[in-house]
Amino acid sequence: MRVGIVVFPGSNCDKDCKKASNLMGWSSEFLWHTQRKKLSGFDLIILPGGFSYGDYLRPGAISALSPVMEDVREYAENGGKVLGICNGFQVLLECGLLPGVLLPNPSLRFICKTIHLRVENARNSFTSEYKEGQILKMPVAHGDGRYFCSEEQLKDLEAKNQIVFRYCNSQGIVGDEFNPNGSKGEIAGIINERGNILGMMPHPERAMEKILEAHTEDGRLLFGSLEGVLK
Repeated sequence: MRVGIVVFPGSNCDKDCKKASNLMGWSSEFLWHTQRKKLSGFDLIILPGGFSYGDYLRPGAISALSPVMEDVREYAENGGKVLGICNGFQVLLECGLLPGVLLPNPSLRFICKTIHLRVENARNSFTSEYKEGQILKMPVAHGDGRYFCSEEQLKDLEAKNQIVFRYCNSQGIVGDEFNPNGSKGEIAGIINERGNILGMMPHPERAMEKILEAHTEDGRLLFGSLEGVLK
């Protein structure tokens, strides 16, 4: 597996993504935001978390206009797999590669903690190693993580099974009280209709080794799902 990891000014999870790739035995390469490059030789492109361009205007807004994103868009349109994590999810939404927006947390405070997720869709390239209804633990770290879309868009996402992860408690119960950022429909991650672009707020790359603070390896199955599809 060959992975390209996009690096914007202000990215701070690029090395975490590289470490996750190394743990999977994959080769990886950093792609600078001004770099123009044909991406067809990569099996996966990752847009990592962080504060790209200092989150000026809106998180992901300036990054969406960077030169490398023209190549990412072309790569995705040709069926290439793209994973946007946290700030990377924000970039995908600003690019229009996924529907909806991410708004400030209702508390207007940065949230950094380990949360629970429920797998809503295990029938795609990113989650095939999970089981539907499986409960996961992963860290979140964001100030603008409140996913929002219109009622019509929400109905469309549900009808087309594009909601991949929802926030829940340790028993898998979904509700406002277990939603860390007020996301509509408790949405933590969505996929495009074609199934080759996933955006999510939680950090699977920080859930690869139990020795880490979150004490979970639940992120490994996401990367393992991709490995099984792309081999």
